Amino acid sequence: MWVDYVTAIGSVTTPILVLALAGLGWRVRARIERQFTLEDELREDRISTYNLILEPFVMLLMSEAAWRSDRKNAGVDKNEMATRKLLSLEYRSQGFRLSLFGSDEVVRSFNDLMQYFFQRGDQTQSYREENVREIMSLLSRLLLEIRRLVGNESTKLDSWDMLEWFLSDARKFRPQK
Repeated sequence: MWVDYVTAIGSVTTPILVLALAGLGWRVRARIERQFTLEDELREDRISTYNLILEPFVMLLMSEAAWRSDRKNAGVDKNEMATRKLLSLEYRSQGFRLSLFGSDEVVRSFNDLMQYFFQRGDQTQSYREENVREIMSLLSRLLLEIRRLVGNESTKLDSWDMLEWFLSDARKFRPQK
């Protein structure tokens, strides 16, 4: 007799339990899919912000010949243009955005780079080799942290590897291993 009760209870609770587990599975799946969608949207926004943040530094490290080869740069001093960009409201807005969604490492790397320029102030002297080495080191660390944040967490590259593709004399400035 008790077996009949257990069978009846099992017959009633089994569909309810299956329905509850299916609903829970659907909610978990929907949450995970939403998280992936938000991450994809945020990744595009991050990349756009990183491009704007990095632009003045790319200008500073670009050779004069490469700068002048683009007709739109005729008669424009690249260092002055980069400095103007660094001091602009748009740049500050992008820096603010970076501080909100960048990883701790990206924000710290960006802070170190900006502090270097803040400490230099309005010095208009040309960059000496040690200045260039320090700028390259700070920028390469920022690039590496951005690389990690956008999905290459286990990269085997070091910070100097991040510069070699666009600086012809990067190895000249790279510290010896």
